[in-house]
Amino acid sequence: MVRYAPSGHLVYGQGANLMAAPFDPQRMTITGAAVPVIEGVLPLQFSFSSTGSLAYIPGSIQAGQLKLVWVDRKGTEQPVSAPPHNYVLPRVSPDGQRVAAGIEEADNQIWLYDFSRNTLTRLTFEGNLNVDPIWTPDGKRIVFKGAQNRLFWQPADGSGPAEELTKSELSANNVPGSFSPDGQVLVFMERNPSFDVYTLPLKDGKPQPFVRTPSNETAPRFSPDGHFIAYASDESGRFEIYVRPFPSPGGKWQISNEGGTEPVWNPRGRELFYRNGSKMMAVDIATQPTFSAGKPKMLFEGPYVATPRSFPDYDVSPDGQRFLMLKANEQAQPPGQINVVMNWFEELKQKVPTGGK
Repeated sequence: MVRYAPSGHLVYGQGANLMAAPFDPQRMTITGAAVPVIEGVLPLQFSFSSTGSLAYIPGSIQAGQLKLVWVDRKGTEQPVSAPPHNYVLPRVSPDGQRVAAGIEEADNQIWLYDFSRNTLTRLTFEGNLNVDPIWTPDGKRIVFKGAQNRLFWQPADGSGPAEELTKSELSANNVPGSFSPDGQVLVFMERNPSFDVYTLPLKDGKPQPFVRTPSNETAPRFSPDGHFIAYASDESGRFEIYVRPFPSPGGKWQISNEGGTEPVWNPRGRELFYRNGSKMMAVDIATQPTFSAGKPKMLFEGPYVATPRSFPDYDVSPDGQRFLMLKANEQAQPPGQINVVMNWFEELKQKVPTGGK
């Protein structure tokens, strides 16, 4: 959650610190390094007035400790019994019974959590940098980014070793997005040097560019019917959500209107979700007789962990009614306390000079 302060700064949270960077609103550029200005602030739990008063909730998060929670469309939260870990990019299985996620701690590996049995099981063992899992539509395999940032897949029941899907010469960085409903085409992001969207037909294993421009296109997701791909792009100067038809790129439609990241389709179709800061947004989608998108609406807002690398750091249940979110394992001290700092802009100017008057 980045906010502009009239004192000439961009203010945002990073871990348990409130950060500020000098910003020139005329040139729309950061003019200096960001520095911590308040320590011990719970994620997203701060606000300031136009006259310079700051309010925040003090506290800290346990390093590397995130918890999984279900959140319904109205924002009601339900805890998941999975133990806290540094989870990254959780993905719900097609049948809704399990979730695959990277755990980035001593080493980076893919783990599976079974909701009904409350068990957390390690899937990957080869190498120490396996992250960013997605499921095949039949739930039998998991694709992930592994050694040398290439894509691999492995049986979800652990019955076989990982097999390579992309070659090292393709790109310096490949991140899987999703499969077409028939499981025959994988859409993914590659970096060369900007982020671009590619498709990988499994029948020949030859990647094809889908959206490749000087801008960054990332986080691609097939629609449930396989006829469209949603993705995020910063071609306008900030990230927005777009949709293009598949297989032909053809035209495109902008879905978000005030910034957007982390697109995820409702598995039942006719709806596309994305995040705008701490807000979960939803847009009604129609594909017949032609493609059309409704007006974005906010479903809920909360202190849920933002993505570490542009791809959705949440997922949606098969019925489209619940969202599996990541939340910091917070330790507020003391609970319920709110600190208020008057004339905070003056303090901010001293700690982070802007070069202005």
